[in-house]
Amino acid sequence: MSNRPVTLRDIAKKVGVHTSTVSRVLNPDAGAKVSREVALKVTRAAEELGYSLNPFARSLKTNQSFTIGVLIPDLTDPLFPPIMRGIEDTLSEAGYTAILANSDNDPDHERKGLETMRARKVDGLILATAQRKDRLVARCVADRIPLVLVNREVEDHSVPAVVNDDIGGMRMVTEHVISLGHRRIGHISGPQTLSTGMNRLNGYLAAMRAHGLPERHADMVEAAPLTDAAAQAAAEALLASDPDLTAIVTANDMLALGAYDALEARGLSCPDDVSVTGFNDIPFADKFKPPITTVRIQKFEMGAEAARLVLRMIKGENVGGLSMLLRPTLVVRGSTAPPRR
Repeated sequence: MSNRPVTLRDIAKKVGVHTSTVSRVLNPDAGAKVSREVALKVTRAAEELGYSLNPFARSLKTNQSFTIGVLIPDLTDPLFPPIMRGIEDTLSEAGYTAILANSDNDPDHERKGLETMRARKVDGLILATAQRKDRLVARCVADRIPLVLVNREVEDHSVPAVVNDDIGGMRMVTEHVISLGHRRIGHISGPQTLSTGMNRLNGYLAAMRAHGLPERHADMVEAAPLTDAAAQAAAEALLASDPDLTAIVTANDMLALGAYDALEARGLSCPDDVSVTGFNDIPFADKFKPPITTVRIQKFEMGAEAARLVLRMIKGENVGGLSMLLRPTLVVRGSTAPPRR
């Protein structure tokens, strides 16, 4: 059997079409229309013959790398694998590959990661690391690099972003707690330098105000960094300042775990003594003890939409200022209950 690489001409001969037709089918960037029947015949023939597109040759021909740089703040956070899956699946369908880097929530690591990606000539960037005021994002925009933010946004709303309705989601879960009869409700927020931290705090405040409940400064504590240890310290501060708290709503599920630890250290039970809620509905949130009441965000869809958006930018579409706000849902589990009378 010959070791000669399979060519477009081989596929065209097998299917009985012109070589240019095969090229249009196998090149996801060609944009030319081919009937579904012909496209299926070409792809099947390519698979049967063992054809594979040479990415290096394709790059030389188009002056593109067909890679997208993706920067994640913390790869150990269970929130991000589903987002990354959405990004990779969508990019793969379009013939692109993701280059992933982890910043460890460190601005210096983020800067180095971006510099490395740019040196590798990525065609675009998807960033999950943005702060509300972010000089690195501003620099990428100034350099006209196709850039989409995911999960977080910046104050400059001309930068495209795919995010969840953090205000609406936090208001929804806070109103759930209020509906159970709770009136002394504390909040553990994320860093206020992040849009997620600020918007979820605003959602909590909106729910409290809508129901005429007091906004006590002592009942709002920021957990920075976003770790269960910081959350435990924040929950301990809340309980020390207001022993009458009957519920704690937190800015994410990992912070809720820290609140669990603080309650256990004080000999308190969730939800019998204090109800606790999370946000994000990370994998295994239903396995917490007790299973956490939380806000489910569209993680996979968020990543997929961010990938689609950056691909549109690479093709030259003007999407400046286009942001997608995905709707979350409330998931009620065993960590919330009416307060003791």
